[in-house]
Amino acid sequence: MAADCTPTHWQPGSAPVAVVMISLNEAHNMEAVLQNLAGWAQEVFLVDSYSQDDTVDIALRHGVHVVQRRFRGFGDQWNFALEHLPITAPWTMKLDPDERLSDELKANLLAAMDRDEGDGFSLVRRLWCMGRPLPVRQPLTRLWRTGRCRFTDIAVNEHPIVQGSLRHVAGEMAHHDSPDLDHWLEKQNRYTTAEALIAYQKSPLADIPRLLGAPFQRRMWLKKNFYRLPGRYVLLFLYHWLWQGAWRAGWVGYAWAWLRSDVMRLIDYKRREIEITGRLPVKRCYVPGQPDARVRQFD
Repeated sequence: MAADCTPTHWQPGSAPVAVVMISLNEAHNMEAVLQNLAGWAQEVFLVDSYSQDDTVDIALRHGVHVVQRRFRGFGDQWNFALEHLPITAPWTMKLDPDERLSDELKANLLAAMDRDEGDGFSLVRRLWCMGRPLPVRQPLTRLWRTGRCRFTDIAVNEHPIVQGSLRHVAGEMAHHDSPDLDHWLEKQNRYTTAEALIAYQKSPLADIPRLLGAPFQRRMWLKKNFYRLPGRYVLLFLYHWLWQGAWRAGWVGYAWAWLRSDVMRLIDYKRREIEITGRLPVKRCYVPGQPDARVRQFD
């Protein structure tokens, strides 16, 4: 742990926005994301789920307002953040520690807030893999008037519901998912287990599944009916590689497209394992613990 983590005060930036993040062991991202927000965000908040690395130390050194709370699910954690953090800025933004705002996006968001164009704003997130940008972009709602948003209360893939009008803002946000495949695979193992439980328990999705509905509702329809499709994993690979254009990133895009297909395969396999065995997954700790005083120790 860092020696000096004395809390300072976040220096307010030019944008009247409170950036809110949640975290668990995000030390590898915290320095970069906070440097990215410096001079722009009015306030920065972090809800930490008891990280074991330097996440909290780094955040406190930068003057971030940090609280800790046990993680029960993404929707639950985000709703807690919006309801209990002492946000004073007129606008609130959801940000993940592995995301970075481009200068163009910062300027356009600031201009949109100044012009009072809507009650919430969507933007485009560009995916990165193995340190390289992919030609894959996702529209996401990420900024809204403070007090005008809540999240769907689901375990994963939470979705913001904004009261009022939404406008799209030009500019990209980079998503640097994981520092390496080892980290990414460990994260996907937890994610696919959560998704398998949702599928097994037939829990509600983030929105109403509708083939002819809004874009997010179409995604939910595809998610609900994906496992009925023959040849679905090859089709999903081809969708990512050809339709989304991952082939433009060469071998990295090829690997990413297969990995995304493998994620859906793991969800399916884990769900079927629960059905076959009748047992829910058990959380396990794979890191060493403390020495046991009852037995002899060796270096």
